[in-house]
Amino acid sequence: MPRPAEAALLSTSLIPTDNSTYEALPLVDSESLQALITHEALNASALELFAIANASVKEYGHPTRVIGSGGHYKTLGWIEKQLKNMSDYYTYEKQEFKALNGMVFNHSLSVNGVKVLDEKPFQLTPAAHVYWADLVVIDNLGCEDIDYAPLNASLSTNTVALIKRGECPFGNKSSLAGKWGASAALIYDPESDEIITGTLGTPTNTTVGTLGISKTLAESLIAQKNAGVPLKINMFIAAYVGFIKTKNIIATTIHGDQDNIVALGAHSDSVEAGPGINDDGSGTISLLNVAAQLTNFKINNAVRFAWWAAEEEGLLGSNFYAYNLTALENSKIRLFMDYDMMASPNFEYQVYNGSNELNPPGSEELKQLYIDYYESKGLPWVLIPFDGRSDYVGFIETGIPAGGIAAGAEGKNSQNGEVLDKCYHALCDDVTNLNWDAFLTNTQLIAHSVATYANSLEGFPLREPPKVASSADVPYKFNLHGNFYIM
Repeated sequence: MPRPAEAALLSTSLIPTDNSTYEALPLVDSESLQALITHEALNASALELFAIANASVKEYGHPTRVIGSGGHYKTLGWIEKQLKNMSDYYTYEKQEFKALNGMVFNHSLSVNGVKVLDEKPFQLTPAAHVYWADLVVIDNLGCEDIDYAPLNASLSTNTVALIKRGECPFGNKSSLAGKWGASAALIYDPESDEIITGTLGTPTNTTVGTLGISKTLAESLIAQKNAGVPLKINMFIAAYVGFIKTKNIIATTIHGDQDNIVALGAHSDSVEAGPGINDDGSGTISLLNVAAQLTNFKINNAVRFAWWAAEEEGLLGSNFYAYNLTALENSKIRLFMDYDMMASPNFEYQVYNGSNELNPPGSEELKQLYIDYYESKGLPWVLIPFDGRSDYVGFIETGIPAGGIAAGAEGKNSQNGEVLDKCYHALCDDVTNLNWDAFLTNTQLIAHSVATYANSLEGFPLREPPKVASSADVPYKFNLHGNFYIM
């Protein structure tokens, strides 16, 4: 893939010339690095990050760290400030790129003149102003043109499409609804009564204003339609969608073998709906704490910490970085580890189910590292699909082995059947939405992963030649990519 003209690597900190202090440090080992990770430091960072999210209250009416907000700009500044304090150990780069940004100012929904109180707008939804439109129930999951035959059969030219969640990205459903004549769309989850939300991703010429509603409301509307009750929809969304500049921050150790780089990342942004202290403030904090404590040790292999922007808009920052690596830069990255949502309140210890058969060689070794760690602590763990949900995607697609852990999003805990993170993509994802046992354990596991590979890559598979990604032929492609499953 060609390097876009807007790619820009900005400031880097200066490399010190005196290595005597560094040479006096002990060689990194896992137990020593883990011992420096504390509840107190994680808690202090979480409180700071929530205060930063409040910088957006005046503009958004609530705390958020969505890209383009004061909360996100201050998050980036907070990360940079800490890296500057470690300038004798790390250099860092700021990589600017363009990303879609949207904002919903207000919205409303009514059925036959009765206001619906529980509905949520999708991120990157366009505006909508629909008056007294007919509701049309879409067949199947709304992922194929044929599913929209009911719109084609409708005698009305003023319609709102009611669509189930599932199989394809939300944006595909909204765009297909508009393509077949709907003025707006409503989406619901047939498996849960949670009011659905998410991102529509990059808009098309036919994307329409889209709201999420509950299963209860959707099933009531469907039952009324089947009984022949006329349903008229009023739907209003005041919103805009446009491009902004945002940036990744990438810090690399000055020392260690620069031809064998151990890379790891978390995303620095939240959704618009809330402050994102678990998603992914927890990963952001974990990386900063591990990076700070690693400065107490010598390393054999270089370590690269990355904070990606615009993950919630479709993995934009990490993909931009991975696709813009030269073949030489790519070949130096031996592995990538993704850390997204470390402290979910009703957590599971989740390990991405990577394999060397389906993914770049080394992905399975990363999976086993995490499993071995949890088992050494007597902790239960579960495998979760390695299906393109988070920031490892661009690395896998360009031939870099990857893995990672998570504590859970909107799914249910396999032990108790309750939602893993009740505040996933919601306003209540604040400092009260963190499980401190999971946060500490997972951050110590991150420290273990860094110490293990910073010390030695012996036995870890050698890199295969870098893959050159293109829109026509992307290796290691996932079925679910981008704006449907996003953490």
